[in-house]
Amino acid sequence: MLTRTLAAAALALTVAAAAMAAEPMKPYAQQPAQMSVRRSGIPNTLAKLDAGQDVKIAYFGGSITAQPGWRVKSFDWFRKTWPAAKLTEINATIGGTNSEHGVYRCWQDVLSKKPDLVFVEFAVNDGGMPANDCFRAMEGIVRQTWIASPSIDICFVYTFRTGYEKDLEKGMNPAAASAHEMVAEWYGIPSINVALKTVQLAQEGKLIYVPKVVNGEKQPTPDGVILFSDDGVHPHVEGGHVVYTQVITDALTAWRQGAKAEDHALRSPLIADNWDAAKLVPLTKSMLSDGWTKLPAGEGLARTFADRLPELWYTDKPGATISFKVKGETVKLYDLLGPDGGQVDVEVDGKTRGPVPRFDSYCTYYRLANLFIARDLGPGEHAIKVTLRADQPSRASVTDREKDKPGFDPKKYDGTKLWIGSIMVIGDVLP
Repeated sequence: MLTRTLAAAALALTVAAAAMAAEPMKPYAQQPAQMSVRRSGIPNTLAKLDAGQDVKIAYFGGSITAQPGWRVKSFDWFRKTWPAAKLTEINATIGGTNSEHGVYRCWQDVLSKKPDLVFVEFAVNDGGMPANDCFRAMEGIVRQTWIASPSIDICFVYTFRTGYEKDLEKGMNPAAASAHEMVAEWYGIPSINVALKTVQLAQEGKLIYVPKVVNGEKQPTPDGVILFSDDGVHPHVEGGHVVYTQVITDALTAWRQGAKAEDHALRSPLIADNWDAAKLVPLTKSMLSDGWTKLPAGEGLARTFADRLPELWYTDKPGATISFKVKGETVKLYDLLGPDGGQVDVEVDGKTRGPVPRFDSYCTYYRLANLFIARDLGPGEHAIKVTLRADQPSRASVTDREKDKPGFDPKKYDGTKLWIGSIMVIGDVLP
């Protein structure tokens, strides 16, 4: 497998070639829903499993895959089906994130761990994304993966949320899964549509998406009927996730027949300006003004988020800044939102906008987020500066809801704090 340095060099050559020689992009079109499509399959993983070798399986997606559901159940199926192989799970999930977020962290959270197989699940969280952005992000994930190693197998998984049944009942994929399927077809990537099976079972009267509610009370699920979920999105571990696992393992079992190990071919891009140049870049001391502290590894928030933010910088000093230059398309900061988060002004090439709060209506706790800086920057160098403000964002969206609850402490929501892990960039951060 390529090192990060060699992969970056290969990536630069690929991006340059793509701009000059990409085939014309196919216009978006809704795609037929199929339970599974083998295409090139996962032959390299199957060969290693059959030989009893070490195999690493990555699960790359949002909260549906983060649950102890189809991820855990399918990994257990791999272990039971190939007991002689030594299996390692790579849990690369983050709830509430889509493929656009995923493409930046693909190297750090997935490829640096040298997987043999990567399941990619963003069909629900990509709902509402423009089709071209779905193309750019999913294609970026594919190209980064096969630039790192063409032997890595990839499989797209299309999950369900209520609303998707409108298309699936007609035999068609919803918009996000359709865009994903176009990328899958372009590159010969196998796909598994667990959403389709969910809808088919509902049509047969064997599954209900959410509990029936009468006079504000949930009604018991009829005997012999699967209760998919409580919210129409996140399957019950012993409900919808059982359906998902069965569809996935059925497909994988069928794909074992005739599988032959071979490298995957990285063809010309589907879309020339795909996001294969997306990456995370660590902050350096030279980018930071006085007032910043690198939090000790293994303590507090640095420990909580260590798997996604290996380094975490902190300040609560108004006027503290981050300054750097980029050459690229899009820039964000990989950060945290929290109850005592502050707000910032963002300056791009001398033009300032703000305040931008690092707090929202979910901030009763700390969670991963990204601070948008700029998109479609255009050619040349661009100067970025982010400044922590002295004034706090409004906390009313949370405090009005929480103030009458037992144990409410207003001090929890007092502060001008800022936590930054790294720079998210499509392009390069300049020295």
